[in-house]
Amino acid sequence: MTGSVASLVGEELLAPAPPQAVAFAAKLLDRFETPLAVLFYGSILRTGDLDGVLDFYVLTERVRPGPRGLVTRLLWPDVSYHELEVDGQVLRAKVATMTLAQFQAATRGQGIDTTIWARFVQPAGLVWSADPAMAGQVVEAVADAARTAARFGAALGPAEGPSEAYWTALFKETYAAEFRVEKGGRERSILGFDAARYHRLLIACWREEGLLGIEADGVVRPKLDEAGRKRLLAAWRLRRRMGRPLNYARLIKAAFTFDGAARYAAWKIERHTGMPVEVTPWRERHPVLAAPGVLWGLWRRRQAQDRAKAGNGT
Repeated sequence: MTGSVASLVGEELLAPAPPQAVAFAAKLLDRFETPLAVLFYGSILRTGDLDGVLDFYVLTERVRPGPRGLVTRLLWPDVSYHELEVDGQVLRAKVATMTLAQFQAATRGQGIDTTIWARFVQPAGLVWSADPAMAGQVVEAVADAARTAARFGAALGPAEGPSEAYWTALFKETYAAEFRVEKGGRERSILGFDAARYHRLLIACWREEGLLGIEADGVVRPKLDEAGRKRLLAAWRLRRRMGRPLNYARLIKAAFTFDGAARYAAWKIERHTGMPVEVTPWRERHPVLAAPGVLWGLWRRRQAQDRAKAGNGT
């Protein structure tokens, strides 16, 4: 018997998380104003590979003061990069920040954004909350993300079929709407990690939404009349049409407001090329202006390495 959406989601969110992620989250708290909860998500939650970049969402009571806060009211979340030592190991994290109210509205599918509910229908961990009542609000918000995703999946998927067909259709559409660069078949790798989990979640969501028609022999059918399907597809077309402009705007904002962007870029460059990049105070303050010079320097170093290899006959 499938449980309620909130119980399924809550079991995941409140399960023990990697201790390093919990410790990192605790160290983040004094870097944000009025934190209420910290969510941990992404590939490291599944793999436990701490050599990469951890992904967190910090939910706050209110936006930061000043002009930056005014922009964040319209174009959330804020994004920052952090390097912290945990038990003698330097860990790295990309942290998105938004208010709890913004997060709750986004998971309910209010507005044209798809990024929040599309991410948090996937597994996540609640690694810190201000109190049990706050934890309950976050669990319900993430349950809303699943319900929103399942509604759109009912309209975007086939008339009937296996549950993964609905999630596959949904993730393909959200990747296209969000202008995300993903390898082909990314949606299959997401579902392949725990296909039974997504089946249980789809059935629970459709049952609560009154959308469950048939569930038998591995085949499901949403109970969705033509008018309901057209309404959901019209709502999706608006999100698909506006998704890319919204994400372009967020990229432009991030180019000027991504705290720690220079350190993040330097780490990525060294990880992928083996060539270290010095992060000077000027580059830290002006990552966009510094980028052409950094790229030019990397190109010259690469050319010098190639000439040296050629001279050595290698």
